[in-house]
Amino acid sequence: MKDIARTPRLLVASDYDGCMAPIVSRPEDARPNPDSVRAMRAIADLDSTTAAVISGRALRDLATLSRLPAEVHLVGSHGSEFDIGFVHEISPEATELLDTVITELRAIAVDYSGVTVETKPASTALHVRNASTTDADAAVHRVRVGPASWDGVQVTEGKSVIELAVIRTDKGQALDILRHQAGAGAAIFFGDDVTDEKAFRRLHGPDFGVKVGDGDTLATYRVSTTDDVATALAFLYEERRAWLRGENAAPIERLSMLASPRTVALMTPDAKICWMCHPEPDSAAVFASLLGTVDAGEFGVRPWVDGDRRPPLPQSQRYVDGTMTIQTRWAGLEVIDYLPHDVAPGRTDLMRVVTGTVPTLVEFAPRPEFGQASVQLEAVDEGLRVLGSNEPIVLRSPGVTWSIDTDRFYQRATAVVDPSDGPIVLELRCGTDYIGEEERSEGQRRALSETYWSDWVSRLTLPGLKPDLMKRSALTLRGLVHADSGSIMAAATTSLPEEIGGVRNWDYRYCWLRDAAMTASALVSVGSHAEAEGYLNWLYRVLGTVNGPEWLHPLYTLAGGGLPPEAIIDSLPGYAGSRPVRVGNAANQQVQLDVFGPIVELIGHLADARAASGLATPLTDADWDLVANMVWAVERRWFEPDHGIWEIRGNPRHHVYSKVMCWLTVDRALSIGARFGREVEPGWSVLRDVIAAQVLEQGWNASAKSFTAAYDGVDLDAATLHIGLSGLIDPTDERFAQTVKATEAELRSGATVYRYHHDDGLPGGEGGFHLCAAWLVEAYLLIGRRSDAEALFDQLVKAAGPTGLLSEEYDPVAERSLGNHPQAYSHIGLLRCAALLGA
Repeated sequence: MKDIARTPRLLVASDYDGCMAPIVSRPEDARPNPDSVRAMRAIADLDSTTAAVISGRALRDLATLSRLPAEVHLVGSHGSEFDIGFVHEISPEATELLDTVITELRAIAVDYSGVTVETKPASTALHVRNASTTDADAAVHRVRVGPASWDGVQVTEGKSVIELAVIRTDKGQALDILRHQAGAGAAIFFGDDVTDEKAFRRLHGPDFGVKVGDGDTLATYRVSTTDDVATALAFLYEERRAWLRGENAAPIERLSMLASPRTVALMTPDAKICWMCHPEPDSAAVFASLLGTVDAGEFGVRPWVDGDRRPPLPQSQRYVDGTMTIQTRWAGLEVIDYLPHDVAPGRTDLMRVVTGTVPTLVEFAPRPEFGQASVQLEAVDEGLRVLGSNEPIVLRSPGVTWSIDTDRFYQRATAVVDPSDGPIVLELRCGTDYIGEEERSEGQRRALSETYWSDWVSRLTLPGLKPDLMKRSALTLRGLVHADSGSIMAAATTSLPEEIGGVRNWDYRYCWLRDAAMTASALVSVGSHAEAEGYLNWLYRVLGTVNGPEWLHPLYTLAGGGLPPEAIIDSLPGYAGSRPVRVGNAANQQVQLDVFGPIVELIGHLADARAASGLATPLTDADWDLVANMVWAVERRWFEPDHGIWEIRGNPRHHVYSKVMCWLTVDRALSIGARFGREVEPGWSVLRDVIAAQVLEQGWNASAKSFTAAYDGVDLDAATLHIGLSGLIDPTDERFAQTVKATEAELRSGATVYRYHHDDGLPGGEGGFHLCAAWLVEAYLLIGRRSDAEALFDQLVKAAGPTGLLSEEYDPVAERSLGNHPQAYSHIGLLRCAALLGA
C-alpha cells in the first residue's frame, strides 16, 4: 500500500455493505464504521486523490446511510446510478418491465417469512438474510426460474440477495468511469461480495483489490473485517498525505548550493544531495528529492544509528571560506562536498569525502529523468554502476561494500563505512562509464576547485558592509554563471513554491535576458568583467537566430536555444506538497519590453569598467552595435502593451516599469554615445522625451497618489519605483516621494515588500520579493530616509540562510523563505544595497 500511495493520481473506492459498514439483519440499520468515514473523508480532501463508494444500494439510500460528504463520490445500483443520473437511460419500456418485476417479487416474498423486497430506481432486490435456509433457497429459486429469466432483466446475485435490474449494472464499469473522470493512474478497490468481482476483474497494472472476508476472489489482498478496512484506509491516508505534502522538507533558506563552472547542486542541512541535474543545469534531474521524496533521488551521508533511535542532527554546515566547498559536521564525523572542475563537457562530477571516527551510513538512490527512468544498480569492484539511464553514471567508492535493495521499480544502494582508518572518497561521475582512478588525486581535484573560487573572489572589490555575506553573494552569482556558454541562470532550481502548497511553481533554470544582464552588471560593479563578456558573446549568438532584436524572447536555454513546451511532472509531489512541478517556462512566449534596458545599462557599466582599467577600446564596435539594436527594438515596440517584468499570465497591459525601461534604453544609449564618442541617431533624444512624457502623463494616478503598475488601473507595483531609481524623474520630485510612501503603505510587510496585490489570474498568493525590498531600500535613500533604509536592509540580511543564501521570496508571517533558490535577483539586491549604504 505504501507503493500505491505514491501514485500521482489515485482512485480509492469501496463497496458499502460489508466494507464501509458491517453486514446487519436489517439493511436500513447498516450504519458505517465511523473510522472508515473519517478516513474516506480525509482521503477525499487530499490533492490528486479521488474517493468513492460503489454500492448495490439505491443512490438515495446510500447517501442517507453513509453520512459521507459530497467530496466522496457515491455510485448506487451496482455501478449504474451516479449522482449525475444513470449510465444507461431508463426507457419507458424498461420502466414498465421494472413495475412487472417488482409485482412478481412481492408476490414471491409474501409466501415466505423473513423475505423482503427492496425497490430501486432501476432495479429491485429480494433479500433473504432473515429467512430460514429452506425458505431462502425456495424463494431465490422461484426468482431464478421466474422473472430472472425474462428478456431485458439483468441478474446480480450476492450474499442472501438476488437483484433484478432493467438496465445494465456493473461495478467494474463504474470503476472505469470514475478512473477516467479523475485521470487516475492507479486504483484501489475494497469489496466483500461476489458482485464486487466485476470490479476486481477490471483492476490492472499498479491497481490492487482488497477482499473483505472469505470466499474465492480475484483480489490481490485480503482482510478479515470492516475494522480492518478502516485501518487500511487510515494507513493509506497517512502514507499518501506524507508523500503529497512532502513532510519534513528542509526549509528552503537552509539549502546550500554547490557549484562548478558548468553545473550546480543543492544540499540539505544534513548533507543529502537533494538536487542535481545532468548534463546541464537545465536538463533533467538525477537527484530531485527536493521536489518529493527519496523516490525522486538523493545521495545521503550521515552517522549510522542502530535500532529505533533517530540519527543526530549535524552540529554545523558551512562553506570553506571563499569557495563553493561545503563542510557538514557531526560529533565524530565530517563530510566535505564539492563539484570538481577538471571534467570534460557533457560530464558532471560530485565529490564526497567522509572523515571521522564513527560508523557512517551512505545512501545512494539516483533517479535519472526526475525519477521517471527505471534504473538498476550494479556493484562492481570499485563502486557502483547505474544501468538503464540515457547517460552513463558510475559511483567510484573503493573499499566500500554495498547492499542493493529494490522498492517497487526503484533501487537504492546503502553501505555502512568506518572512516576511522582513513578518508572514504565517493566520486559520482555522470556522463562517463569510466570508474577507474583519475589522473589527479582527490586532494589535487579539491585544490583545483577551491583555487578557482578563492582566486576569483580575492580580486573583487566588495562592499564593506557585511563583508562575509557580500563575498557569499558574489560567489553565488558567479555560481549561477554557465561558463561553457556564457549564459547565466536566474536560479538553480525549478518549482520551489511561492506559496507552500500552492501552484505558483516555476522553472528558473534558464537564462533571462534581463536577469542575466543584471547579474553581469552586479559582478562588474565588484570588479569582475569576464561574466559580462561571456554573457554578451552568448547574446550575440542568440541575436543571430532571430529576425531582428525586437523579436528576442525574454528567456532562452543555457545553450541559447528555444525552450521546450512547459510541462508538468506529475510523478513528483512537489516541495512540501506544492504541485505541480513544472519544467520549461511558458513565459518565453511573452512580450516583455523591459528586457532591452538592462542590456544597454550592462554595456555602459562594462565600458566604464574597461576604461577605468586602462583598456584602449573600452566600447567595442560590437557592443555599440548591440546598443543601437536595443534602441532599434524600443523604437519599434515601446508603445505596445506587454506582460511586464513579473510575467503575469494574463492580458498584456501598458506596464509603467516596462515603459521606464524603454526610456532607460534610449537614455543610457545617448549617455554611452556621449561618453565614448559614438555617433547617435538624431531621433534618439526625441524618442526618449516622448516616452518620458507619456509615462509622466499616463503613469501617474492622482487618486492613488502614486505612479501605478500600469496605465489602466490604480493598482501598485514595486517595480514602478524605478521611475525614480532610473532617473526618469528627479528623486526630489514630490510624485516620487508619494510613490515611495504608497508602495510602503500597500506593499511592504515587515521585513519584505510584495511585488503587487492585484488579481493576476492565478489562485493562491505568494511571498514578498527580496529584490523589491532592495528597491525600497534604494528608494528610501534617494528621498533622504536613511534610517528606514538601514532598518530594512538589516531585515533583508537576517532573511539569509545559515550559509548566506537567499531565495526569491519571503513569508513575513511564517518567517520562512519561498521560491526558487538561490535566486540571482535577491543577491543582486543585497550587493546593491550594501554598496549604497556603505558609500
